[in-house]
Amino acid sequence: MTKASETINYKPGQYRKKRMSASDWTDAHIKKWTEKHGKDAAQKPQELQPPSICFSRKIGVGALEIADILAPEINFRVVDDEILEHMAQETNLTRRTIAFFDERYPGKMSDFMAMLTKDKSFMKNDYARQLAESVLALAALEPTIFVGRGAHLILPRERVLAVRFICSLEFRTERLAKELGIAYQDAEDRLKTIDKEQGKFFRTVYDKKDASPYEFDLVINRDYIIDANAAAEIVATAYKQKFKK
Repeated sequence: MTKASETINYKPGQYRKKRMSASDWTDAHIKKWTEKHGKDAAQKPQELQPPSICFSRKIGVGALEIADILAPEINFRVVDDEILEHMAQETNLTRRTIAFFDERYPGKMSDFMAMLTKDKSFMKNDYARQLAESVLALAALEPTIFVGRGAHLILPRERVLAVRFICSLEFRTERLAKELGIAYQDAEDRLKTIDKEQGKFFRTVYDKKDASPYEFDLVINRDYIIDANAAAEIVATAYKQKFKK
């Protein structure tokens, strides 16, 4: 997020669960992959691209909470937009992650990036390429629920369950006001600032103004599916149906 959103003391996805910082998360997973690579070096991977789940949302809709409920049920890990942003900004970290990928799948990252560059008009700059490389490597290394940063626009569509969470501004505002213990108007003002930043990101990186419903397998309206556990159950059912798990 930019400095403007940092000053308003709200991180996307914030709710009651305490989360690891992006740097601590990446350090822990680099260690995990290093240990796992030593054990699995002699084994041939069963499949190149395990299915991923990608959540797209407006900030405050509660997608990260739903991801945290769903993840242990289907044995996935959650990668939120703070982690992706951290990796996209840290060139050395991205290179280390790609190195794990390349050791398991020699030459495949170059093939993926060549296809993306050919098919995706947004692959114009170094940031977009580094974000794409991070998403591709993370998806291949471990089954993942991605929350934010348009991951569904990067990964092979046939290997993704793409889910869009929508709701009214009122729903998001009430939820944020409750989480932060602030006035309704203050919460609404903060969300409008964050919405502008998010819109700028998607215009800059993906050359997209809006998220079309046709991009997604499933659209869930939190104004009507209020319970986060119910929303997670719906996504789990859709995942099992699509990938026959």
